[in-house]
Amino acid sequence: LPQLGPHLPPRLTQQPWQLLYCTRRDGFSLQSLYRRGGQLGSPGLLLIRDTQAQAFGVFSSSAIRCSSGFYGTGETFLFSFSPELKVFRWTGRNNFFVKGDVNLLMVGGGSGRFGLWLDGDLHHGGSHPCDTFDNEPLSSREEFCIQDLELWGLA
Repeated sequence: LPQLGPHLPPRLTQQPWQLLYCTRRDGFSLQSLYRRGGQLGSPGLLLIRDTQAQAFGVFSSSAIRCSSGFYGTGETFLFSFSPELKVFRWTGRNNFFVKGDVNLLMVGGGSGRFGLWLDGDLHHGGSHPCDTFDNEPLSSREEFCIQDLELWGLA
């Protein structure tokens, strides 16, 4: 988390973060993640480690929640540690920031590809280059298996 500090919106850099959800403690379920997702106006930081020991995730300007459409702002970004931190910011090409339903959480989009997606039982996900963030794939594989996942929010 400290490495991401300089990339967060300035108003958040002095804020205390707390662990809202983690698979080790709370089990693997997208529904549980939504339930613990924090206050609506509050940002969230989703940190994923896959079974290849790659670490990556998303900073969402809004709480991660179930929604019928995309939400979020241009402060949202994707990141990966492979091995150094890379941050993929909003390109301005579309507003496909975050969208979640019971079976799928999607971050970034365009041309039918998602910058990051996670399935409903939080076991599998994928990452593709997408128009929203012009990102590289976050994982070494296009589809990955999740080992650990953490959601951090403001205390």
